[in-house]
Amino acid sequence: MAHWYTADPHFGHSRIIEFCKRPYRSTEDMNAALIRNFQNCVGFDDDLWILGDFAFGQSTDAARFENWFHQIPGRKHLIVGNHDDEAVAMLPWASIADLKEIKDGAQSLVLCHYPMITWNGARRGSLQLFGHVHDQWAGSRNSINVGVDQWNFRPVQISDIQRRAKKLPVNKHWSDVEHGNELD
Repeated sequence: MAHWYTADPHFGHSRIIEFCKRPYRSTEDMNAALIRNFQNCVGFDDDLWILGDFAFGQSTDAARFENWFHQIPGRKHLIVGNHDDEAVAMLPWASIADLKEIKDGAQSLVLCHYPMITWNGARRGSLQLFGHVHDQWAGSRNSINVGVDQWNFRPVQISDIQRRAKKLPVNKHWSDVEHGNELD
């Protein structure tokens, strides 16, 4: 069993291609590519953590949401995002939360759709994984954007996240700035 992380697939969202300059000709192409990428990574017994914005549409699109949901392997967990309405919440998720603290091996993680300035364990090696911001901002050494737009439209594992984290700058914590203790 492995853990996989992703955010912001926005299944069914026709304007996301334009907004985020995604390399797809149509929403159907995007949906198919995302599902294929998820199927190529995630195993049947794996846990897939989707950090918000699974699909975009209206409650009348529930059957489409369910179709996409069931094409993706693994036990799917939803960390609720700003576009996850009742039709998304009604899917048979293994768990649903606004914020979740988990361990992946020895690594402590805080999962939230939104990037945070600080979180439980931030100064003790805990990583915060988020989505929501689709641009090229990838976070900092202990706060990583796992959105599909940042990771070639596929979910990632903790080893990928830790490798990227080592290349990013260290967070400056507000308490340090306020007290004149700037971090490098």
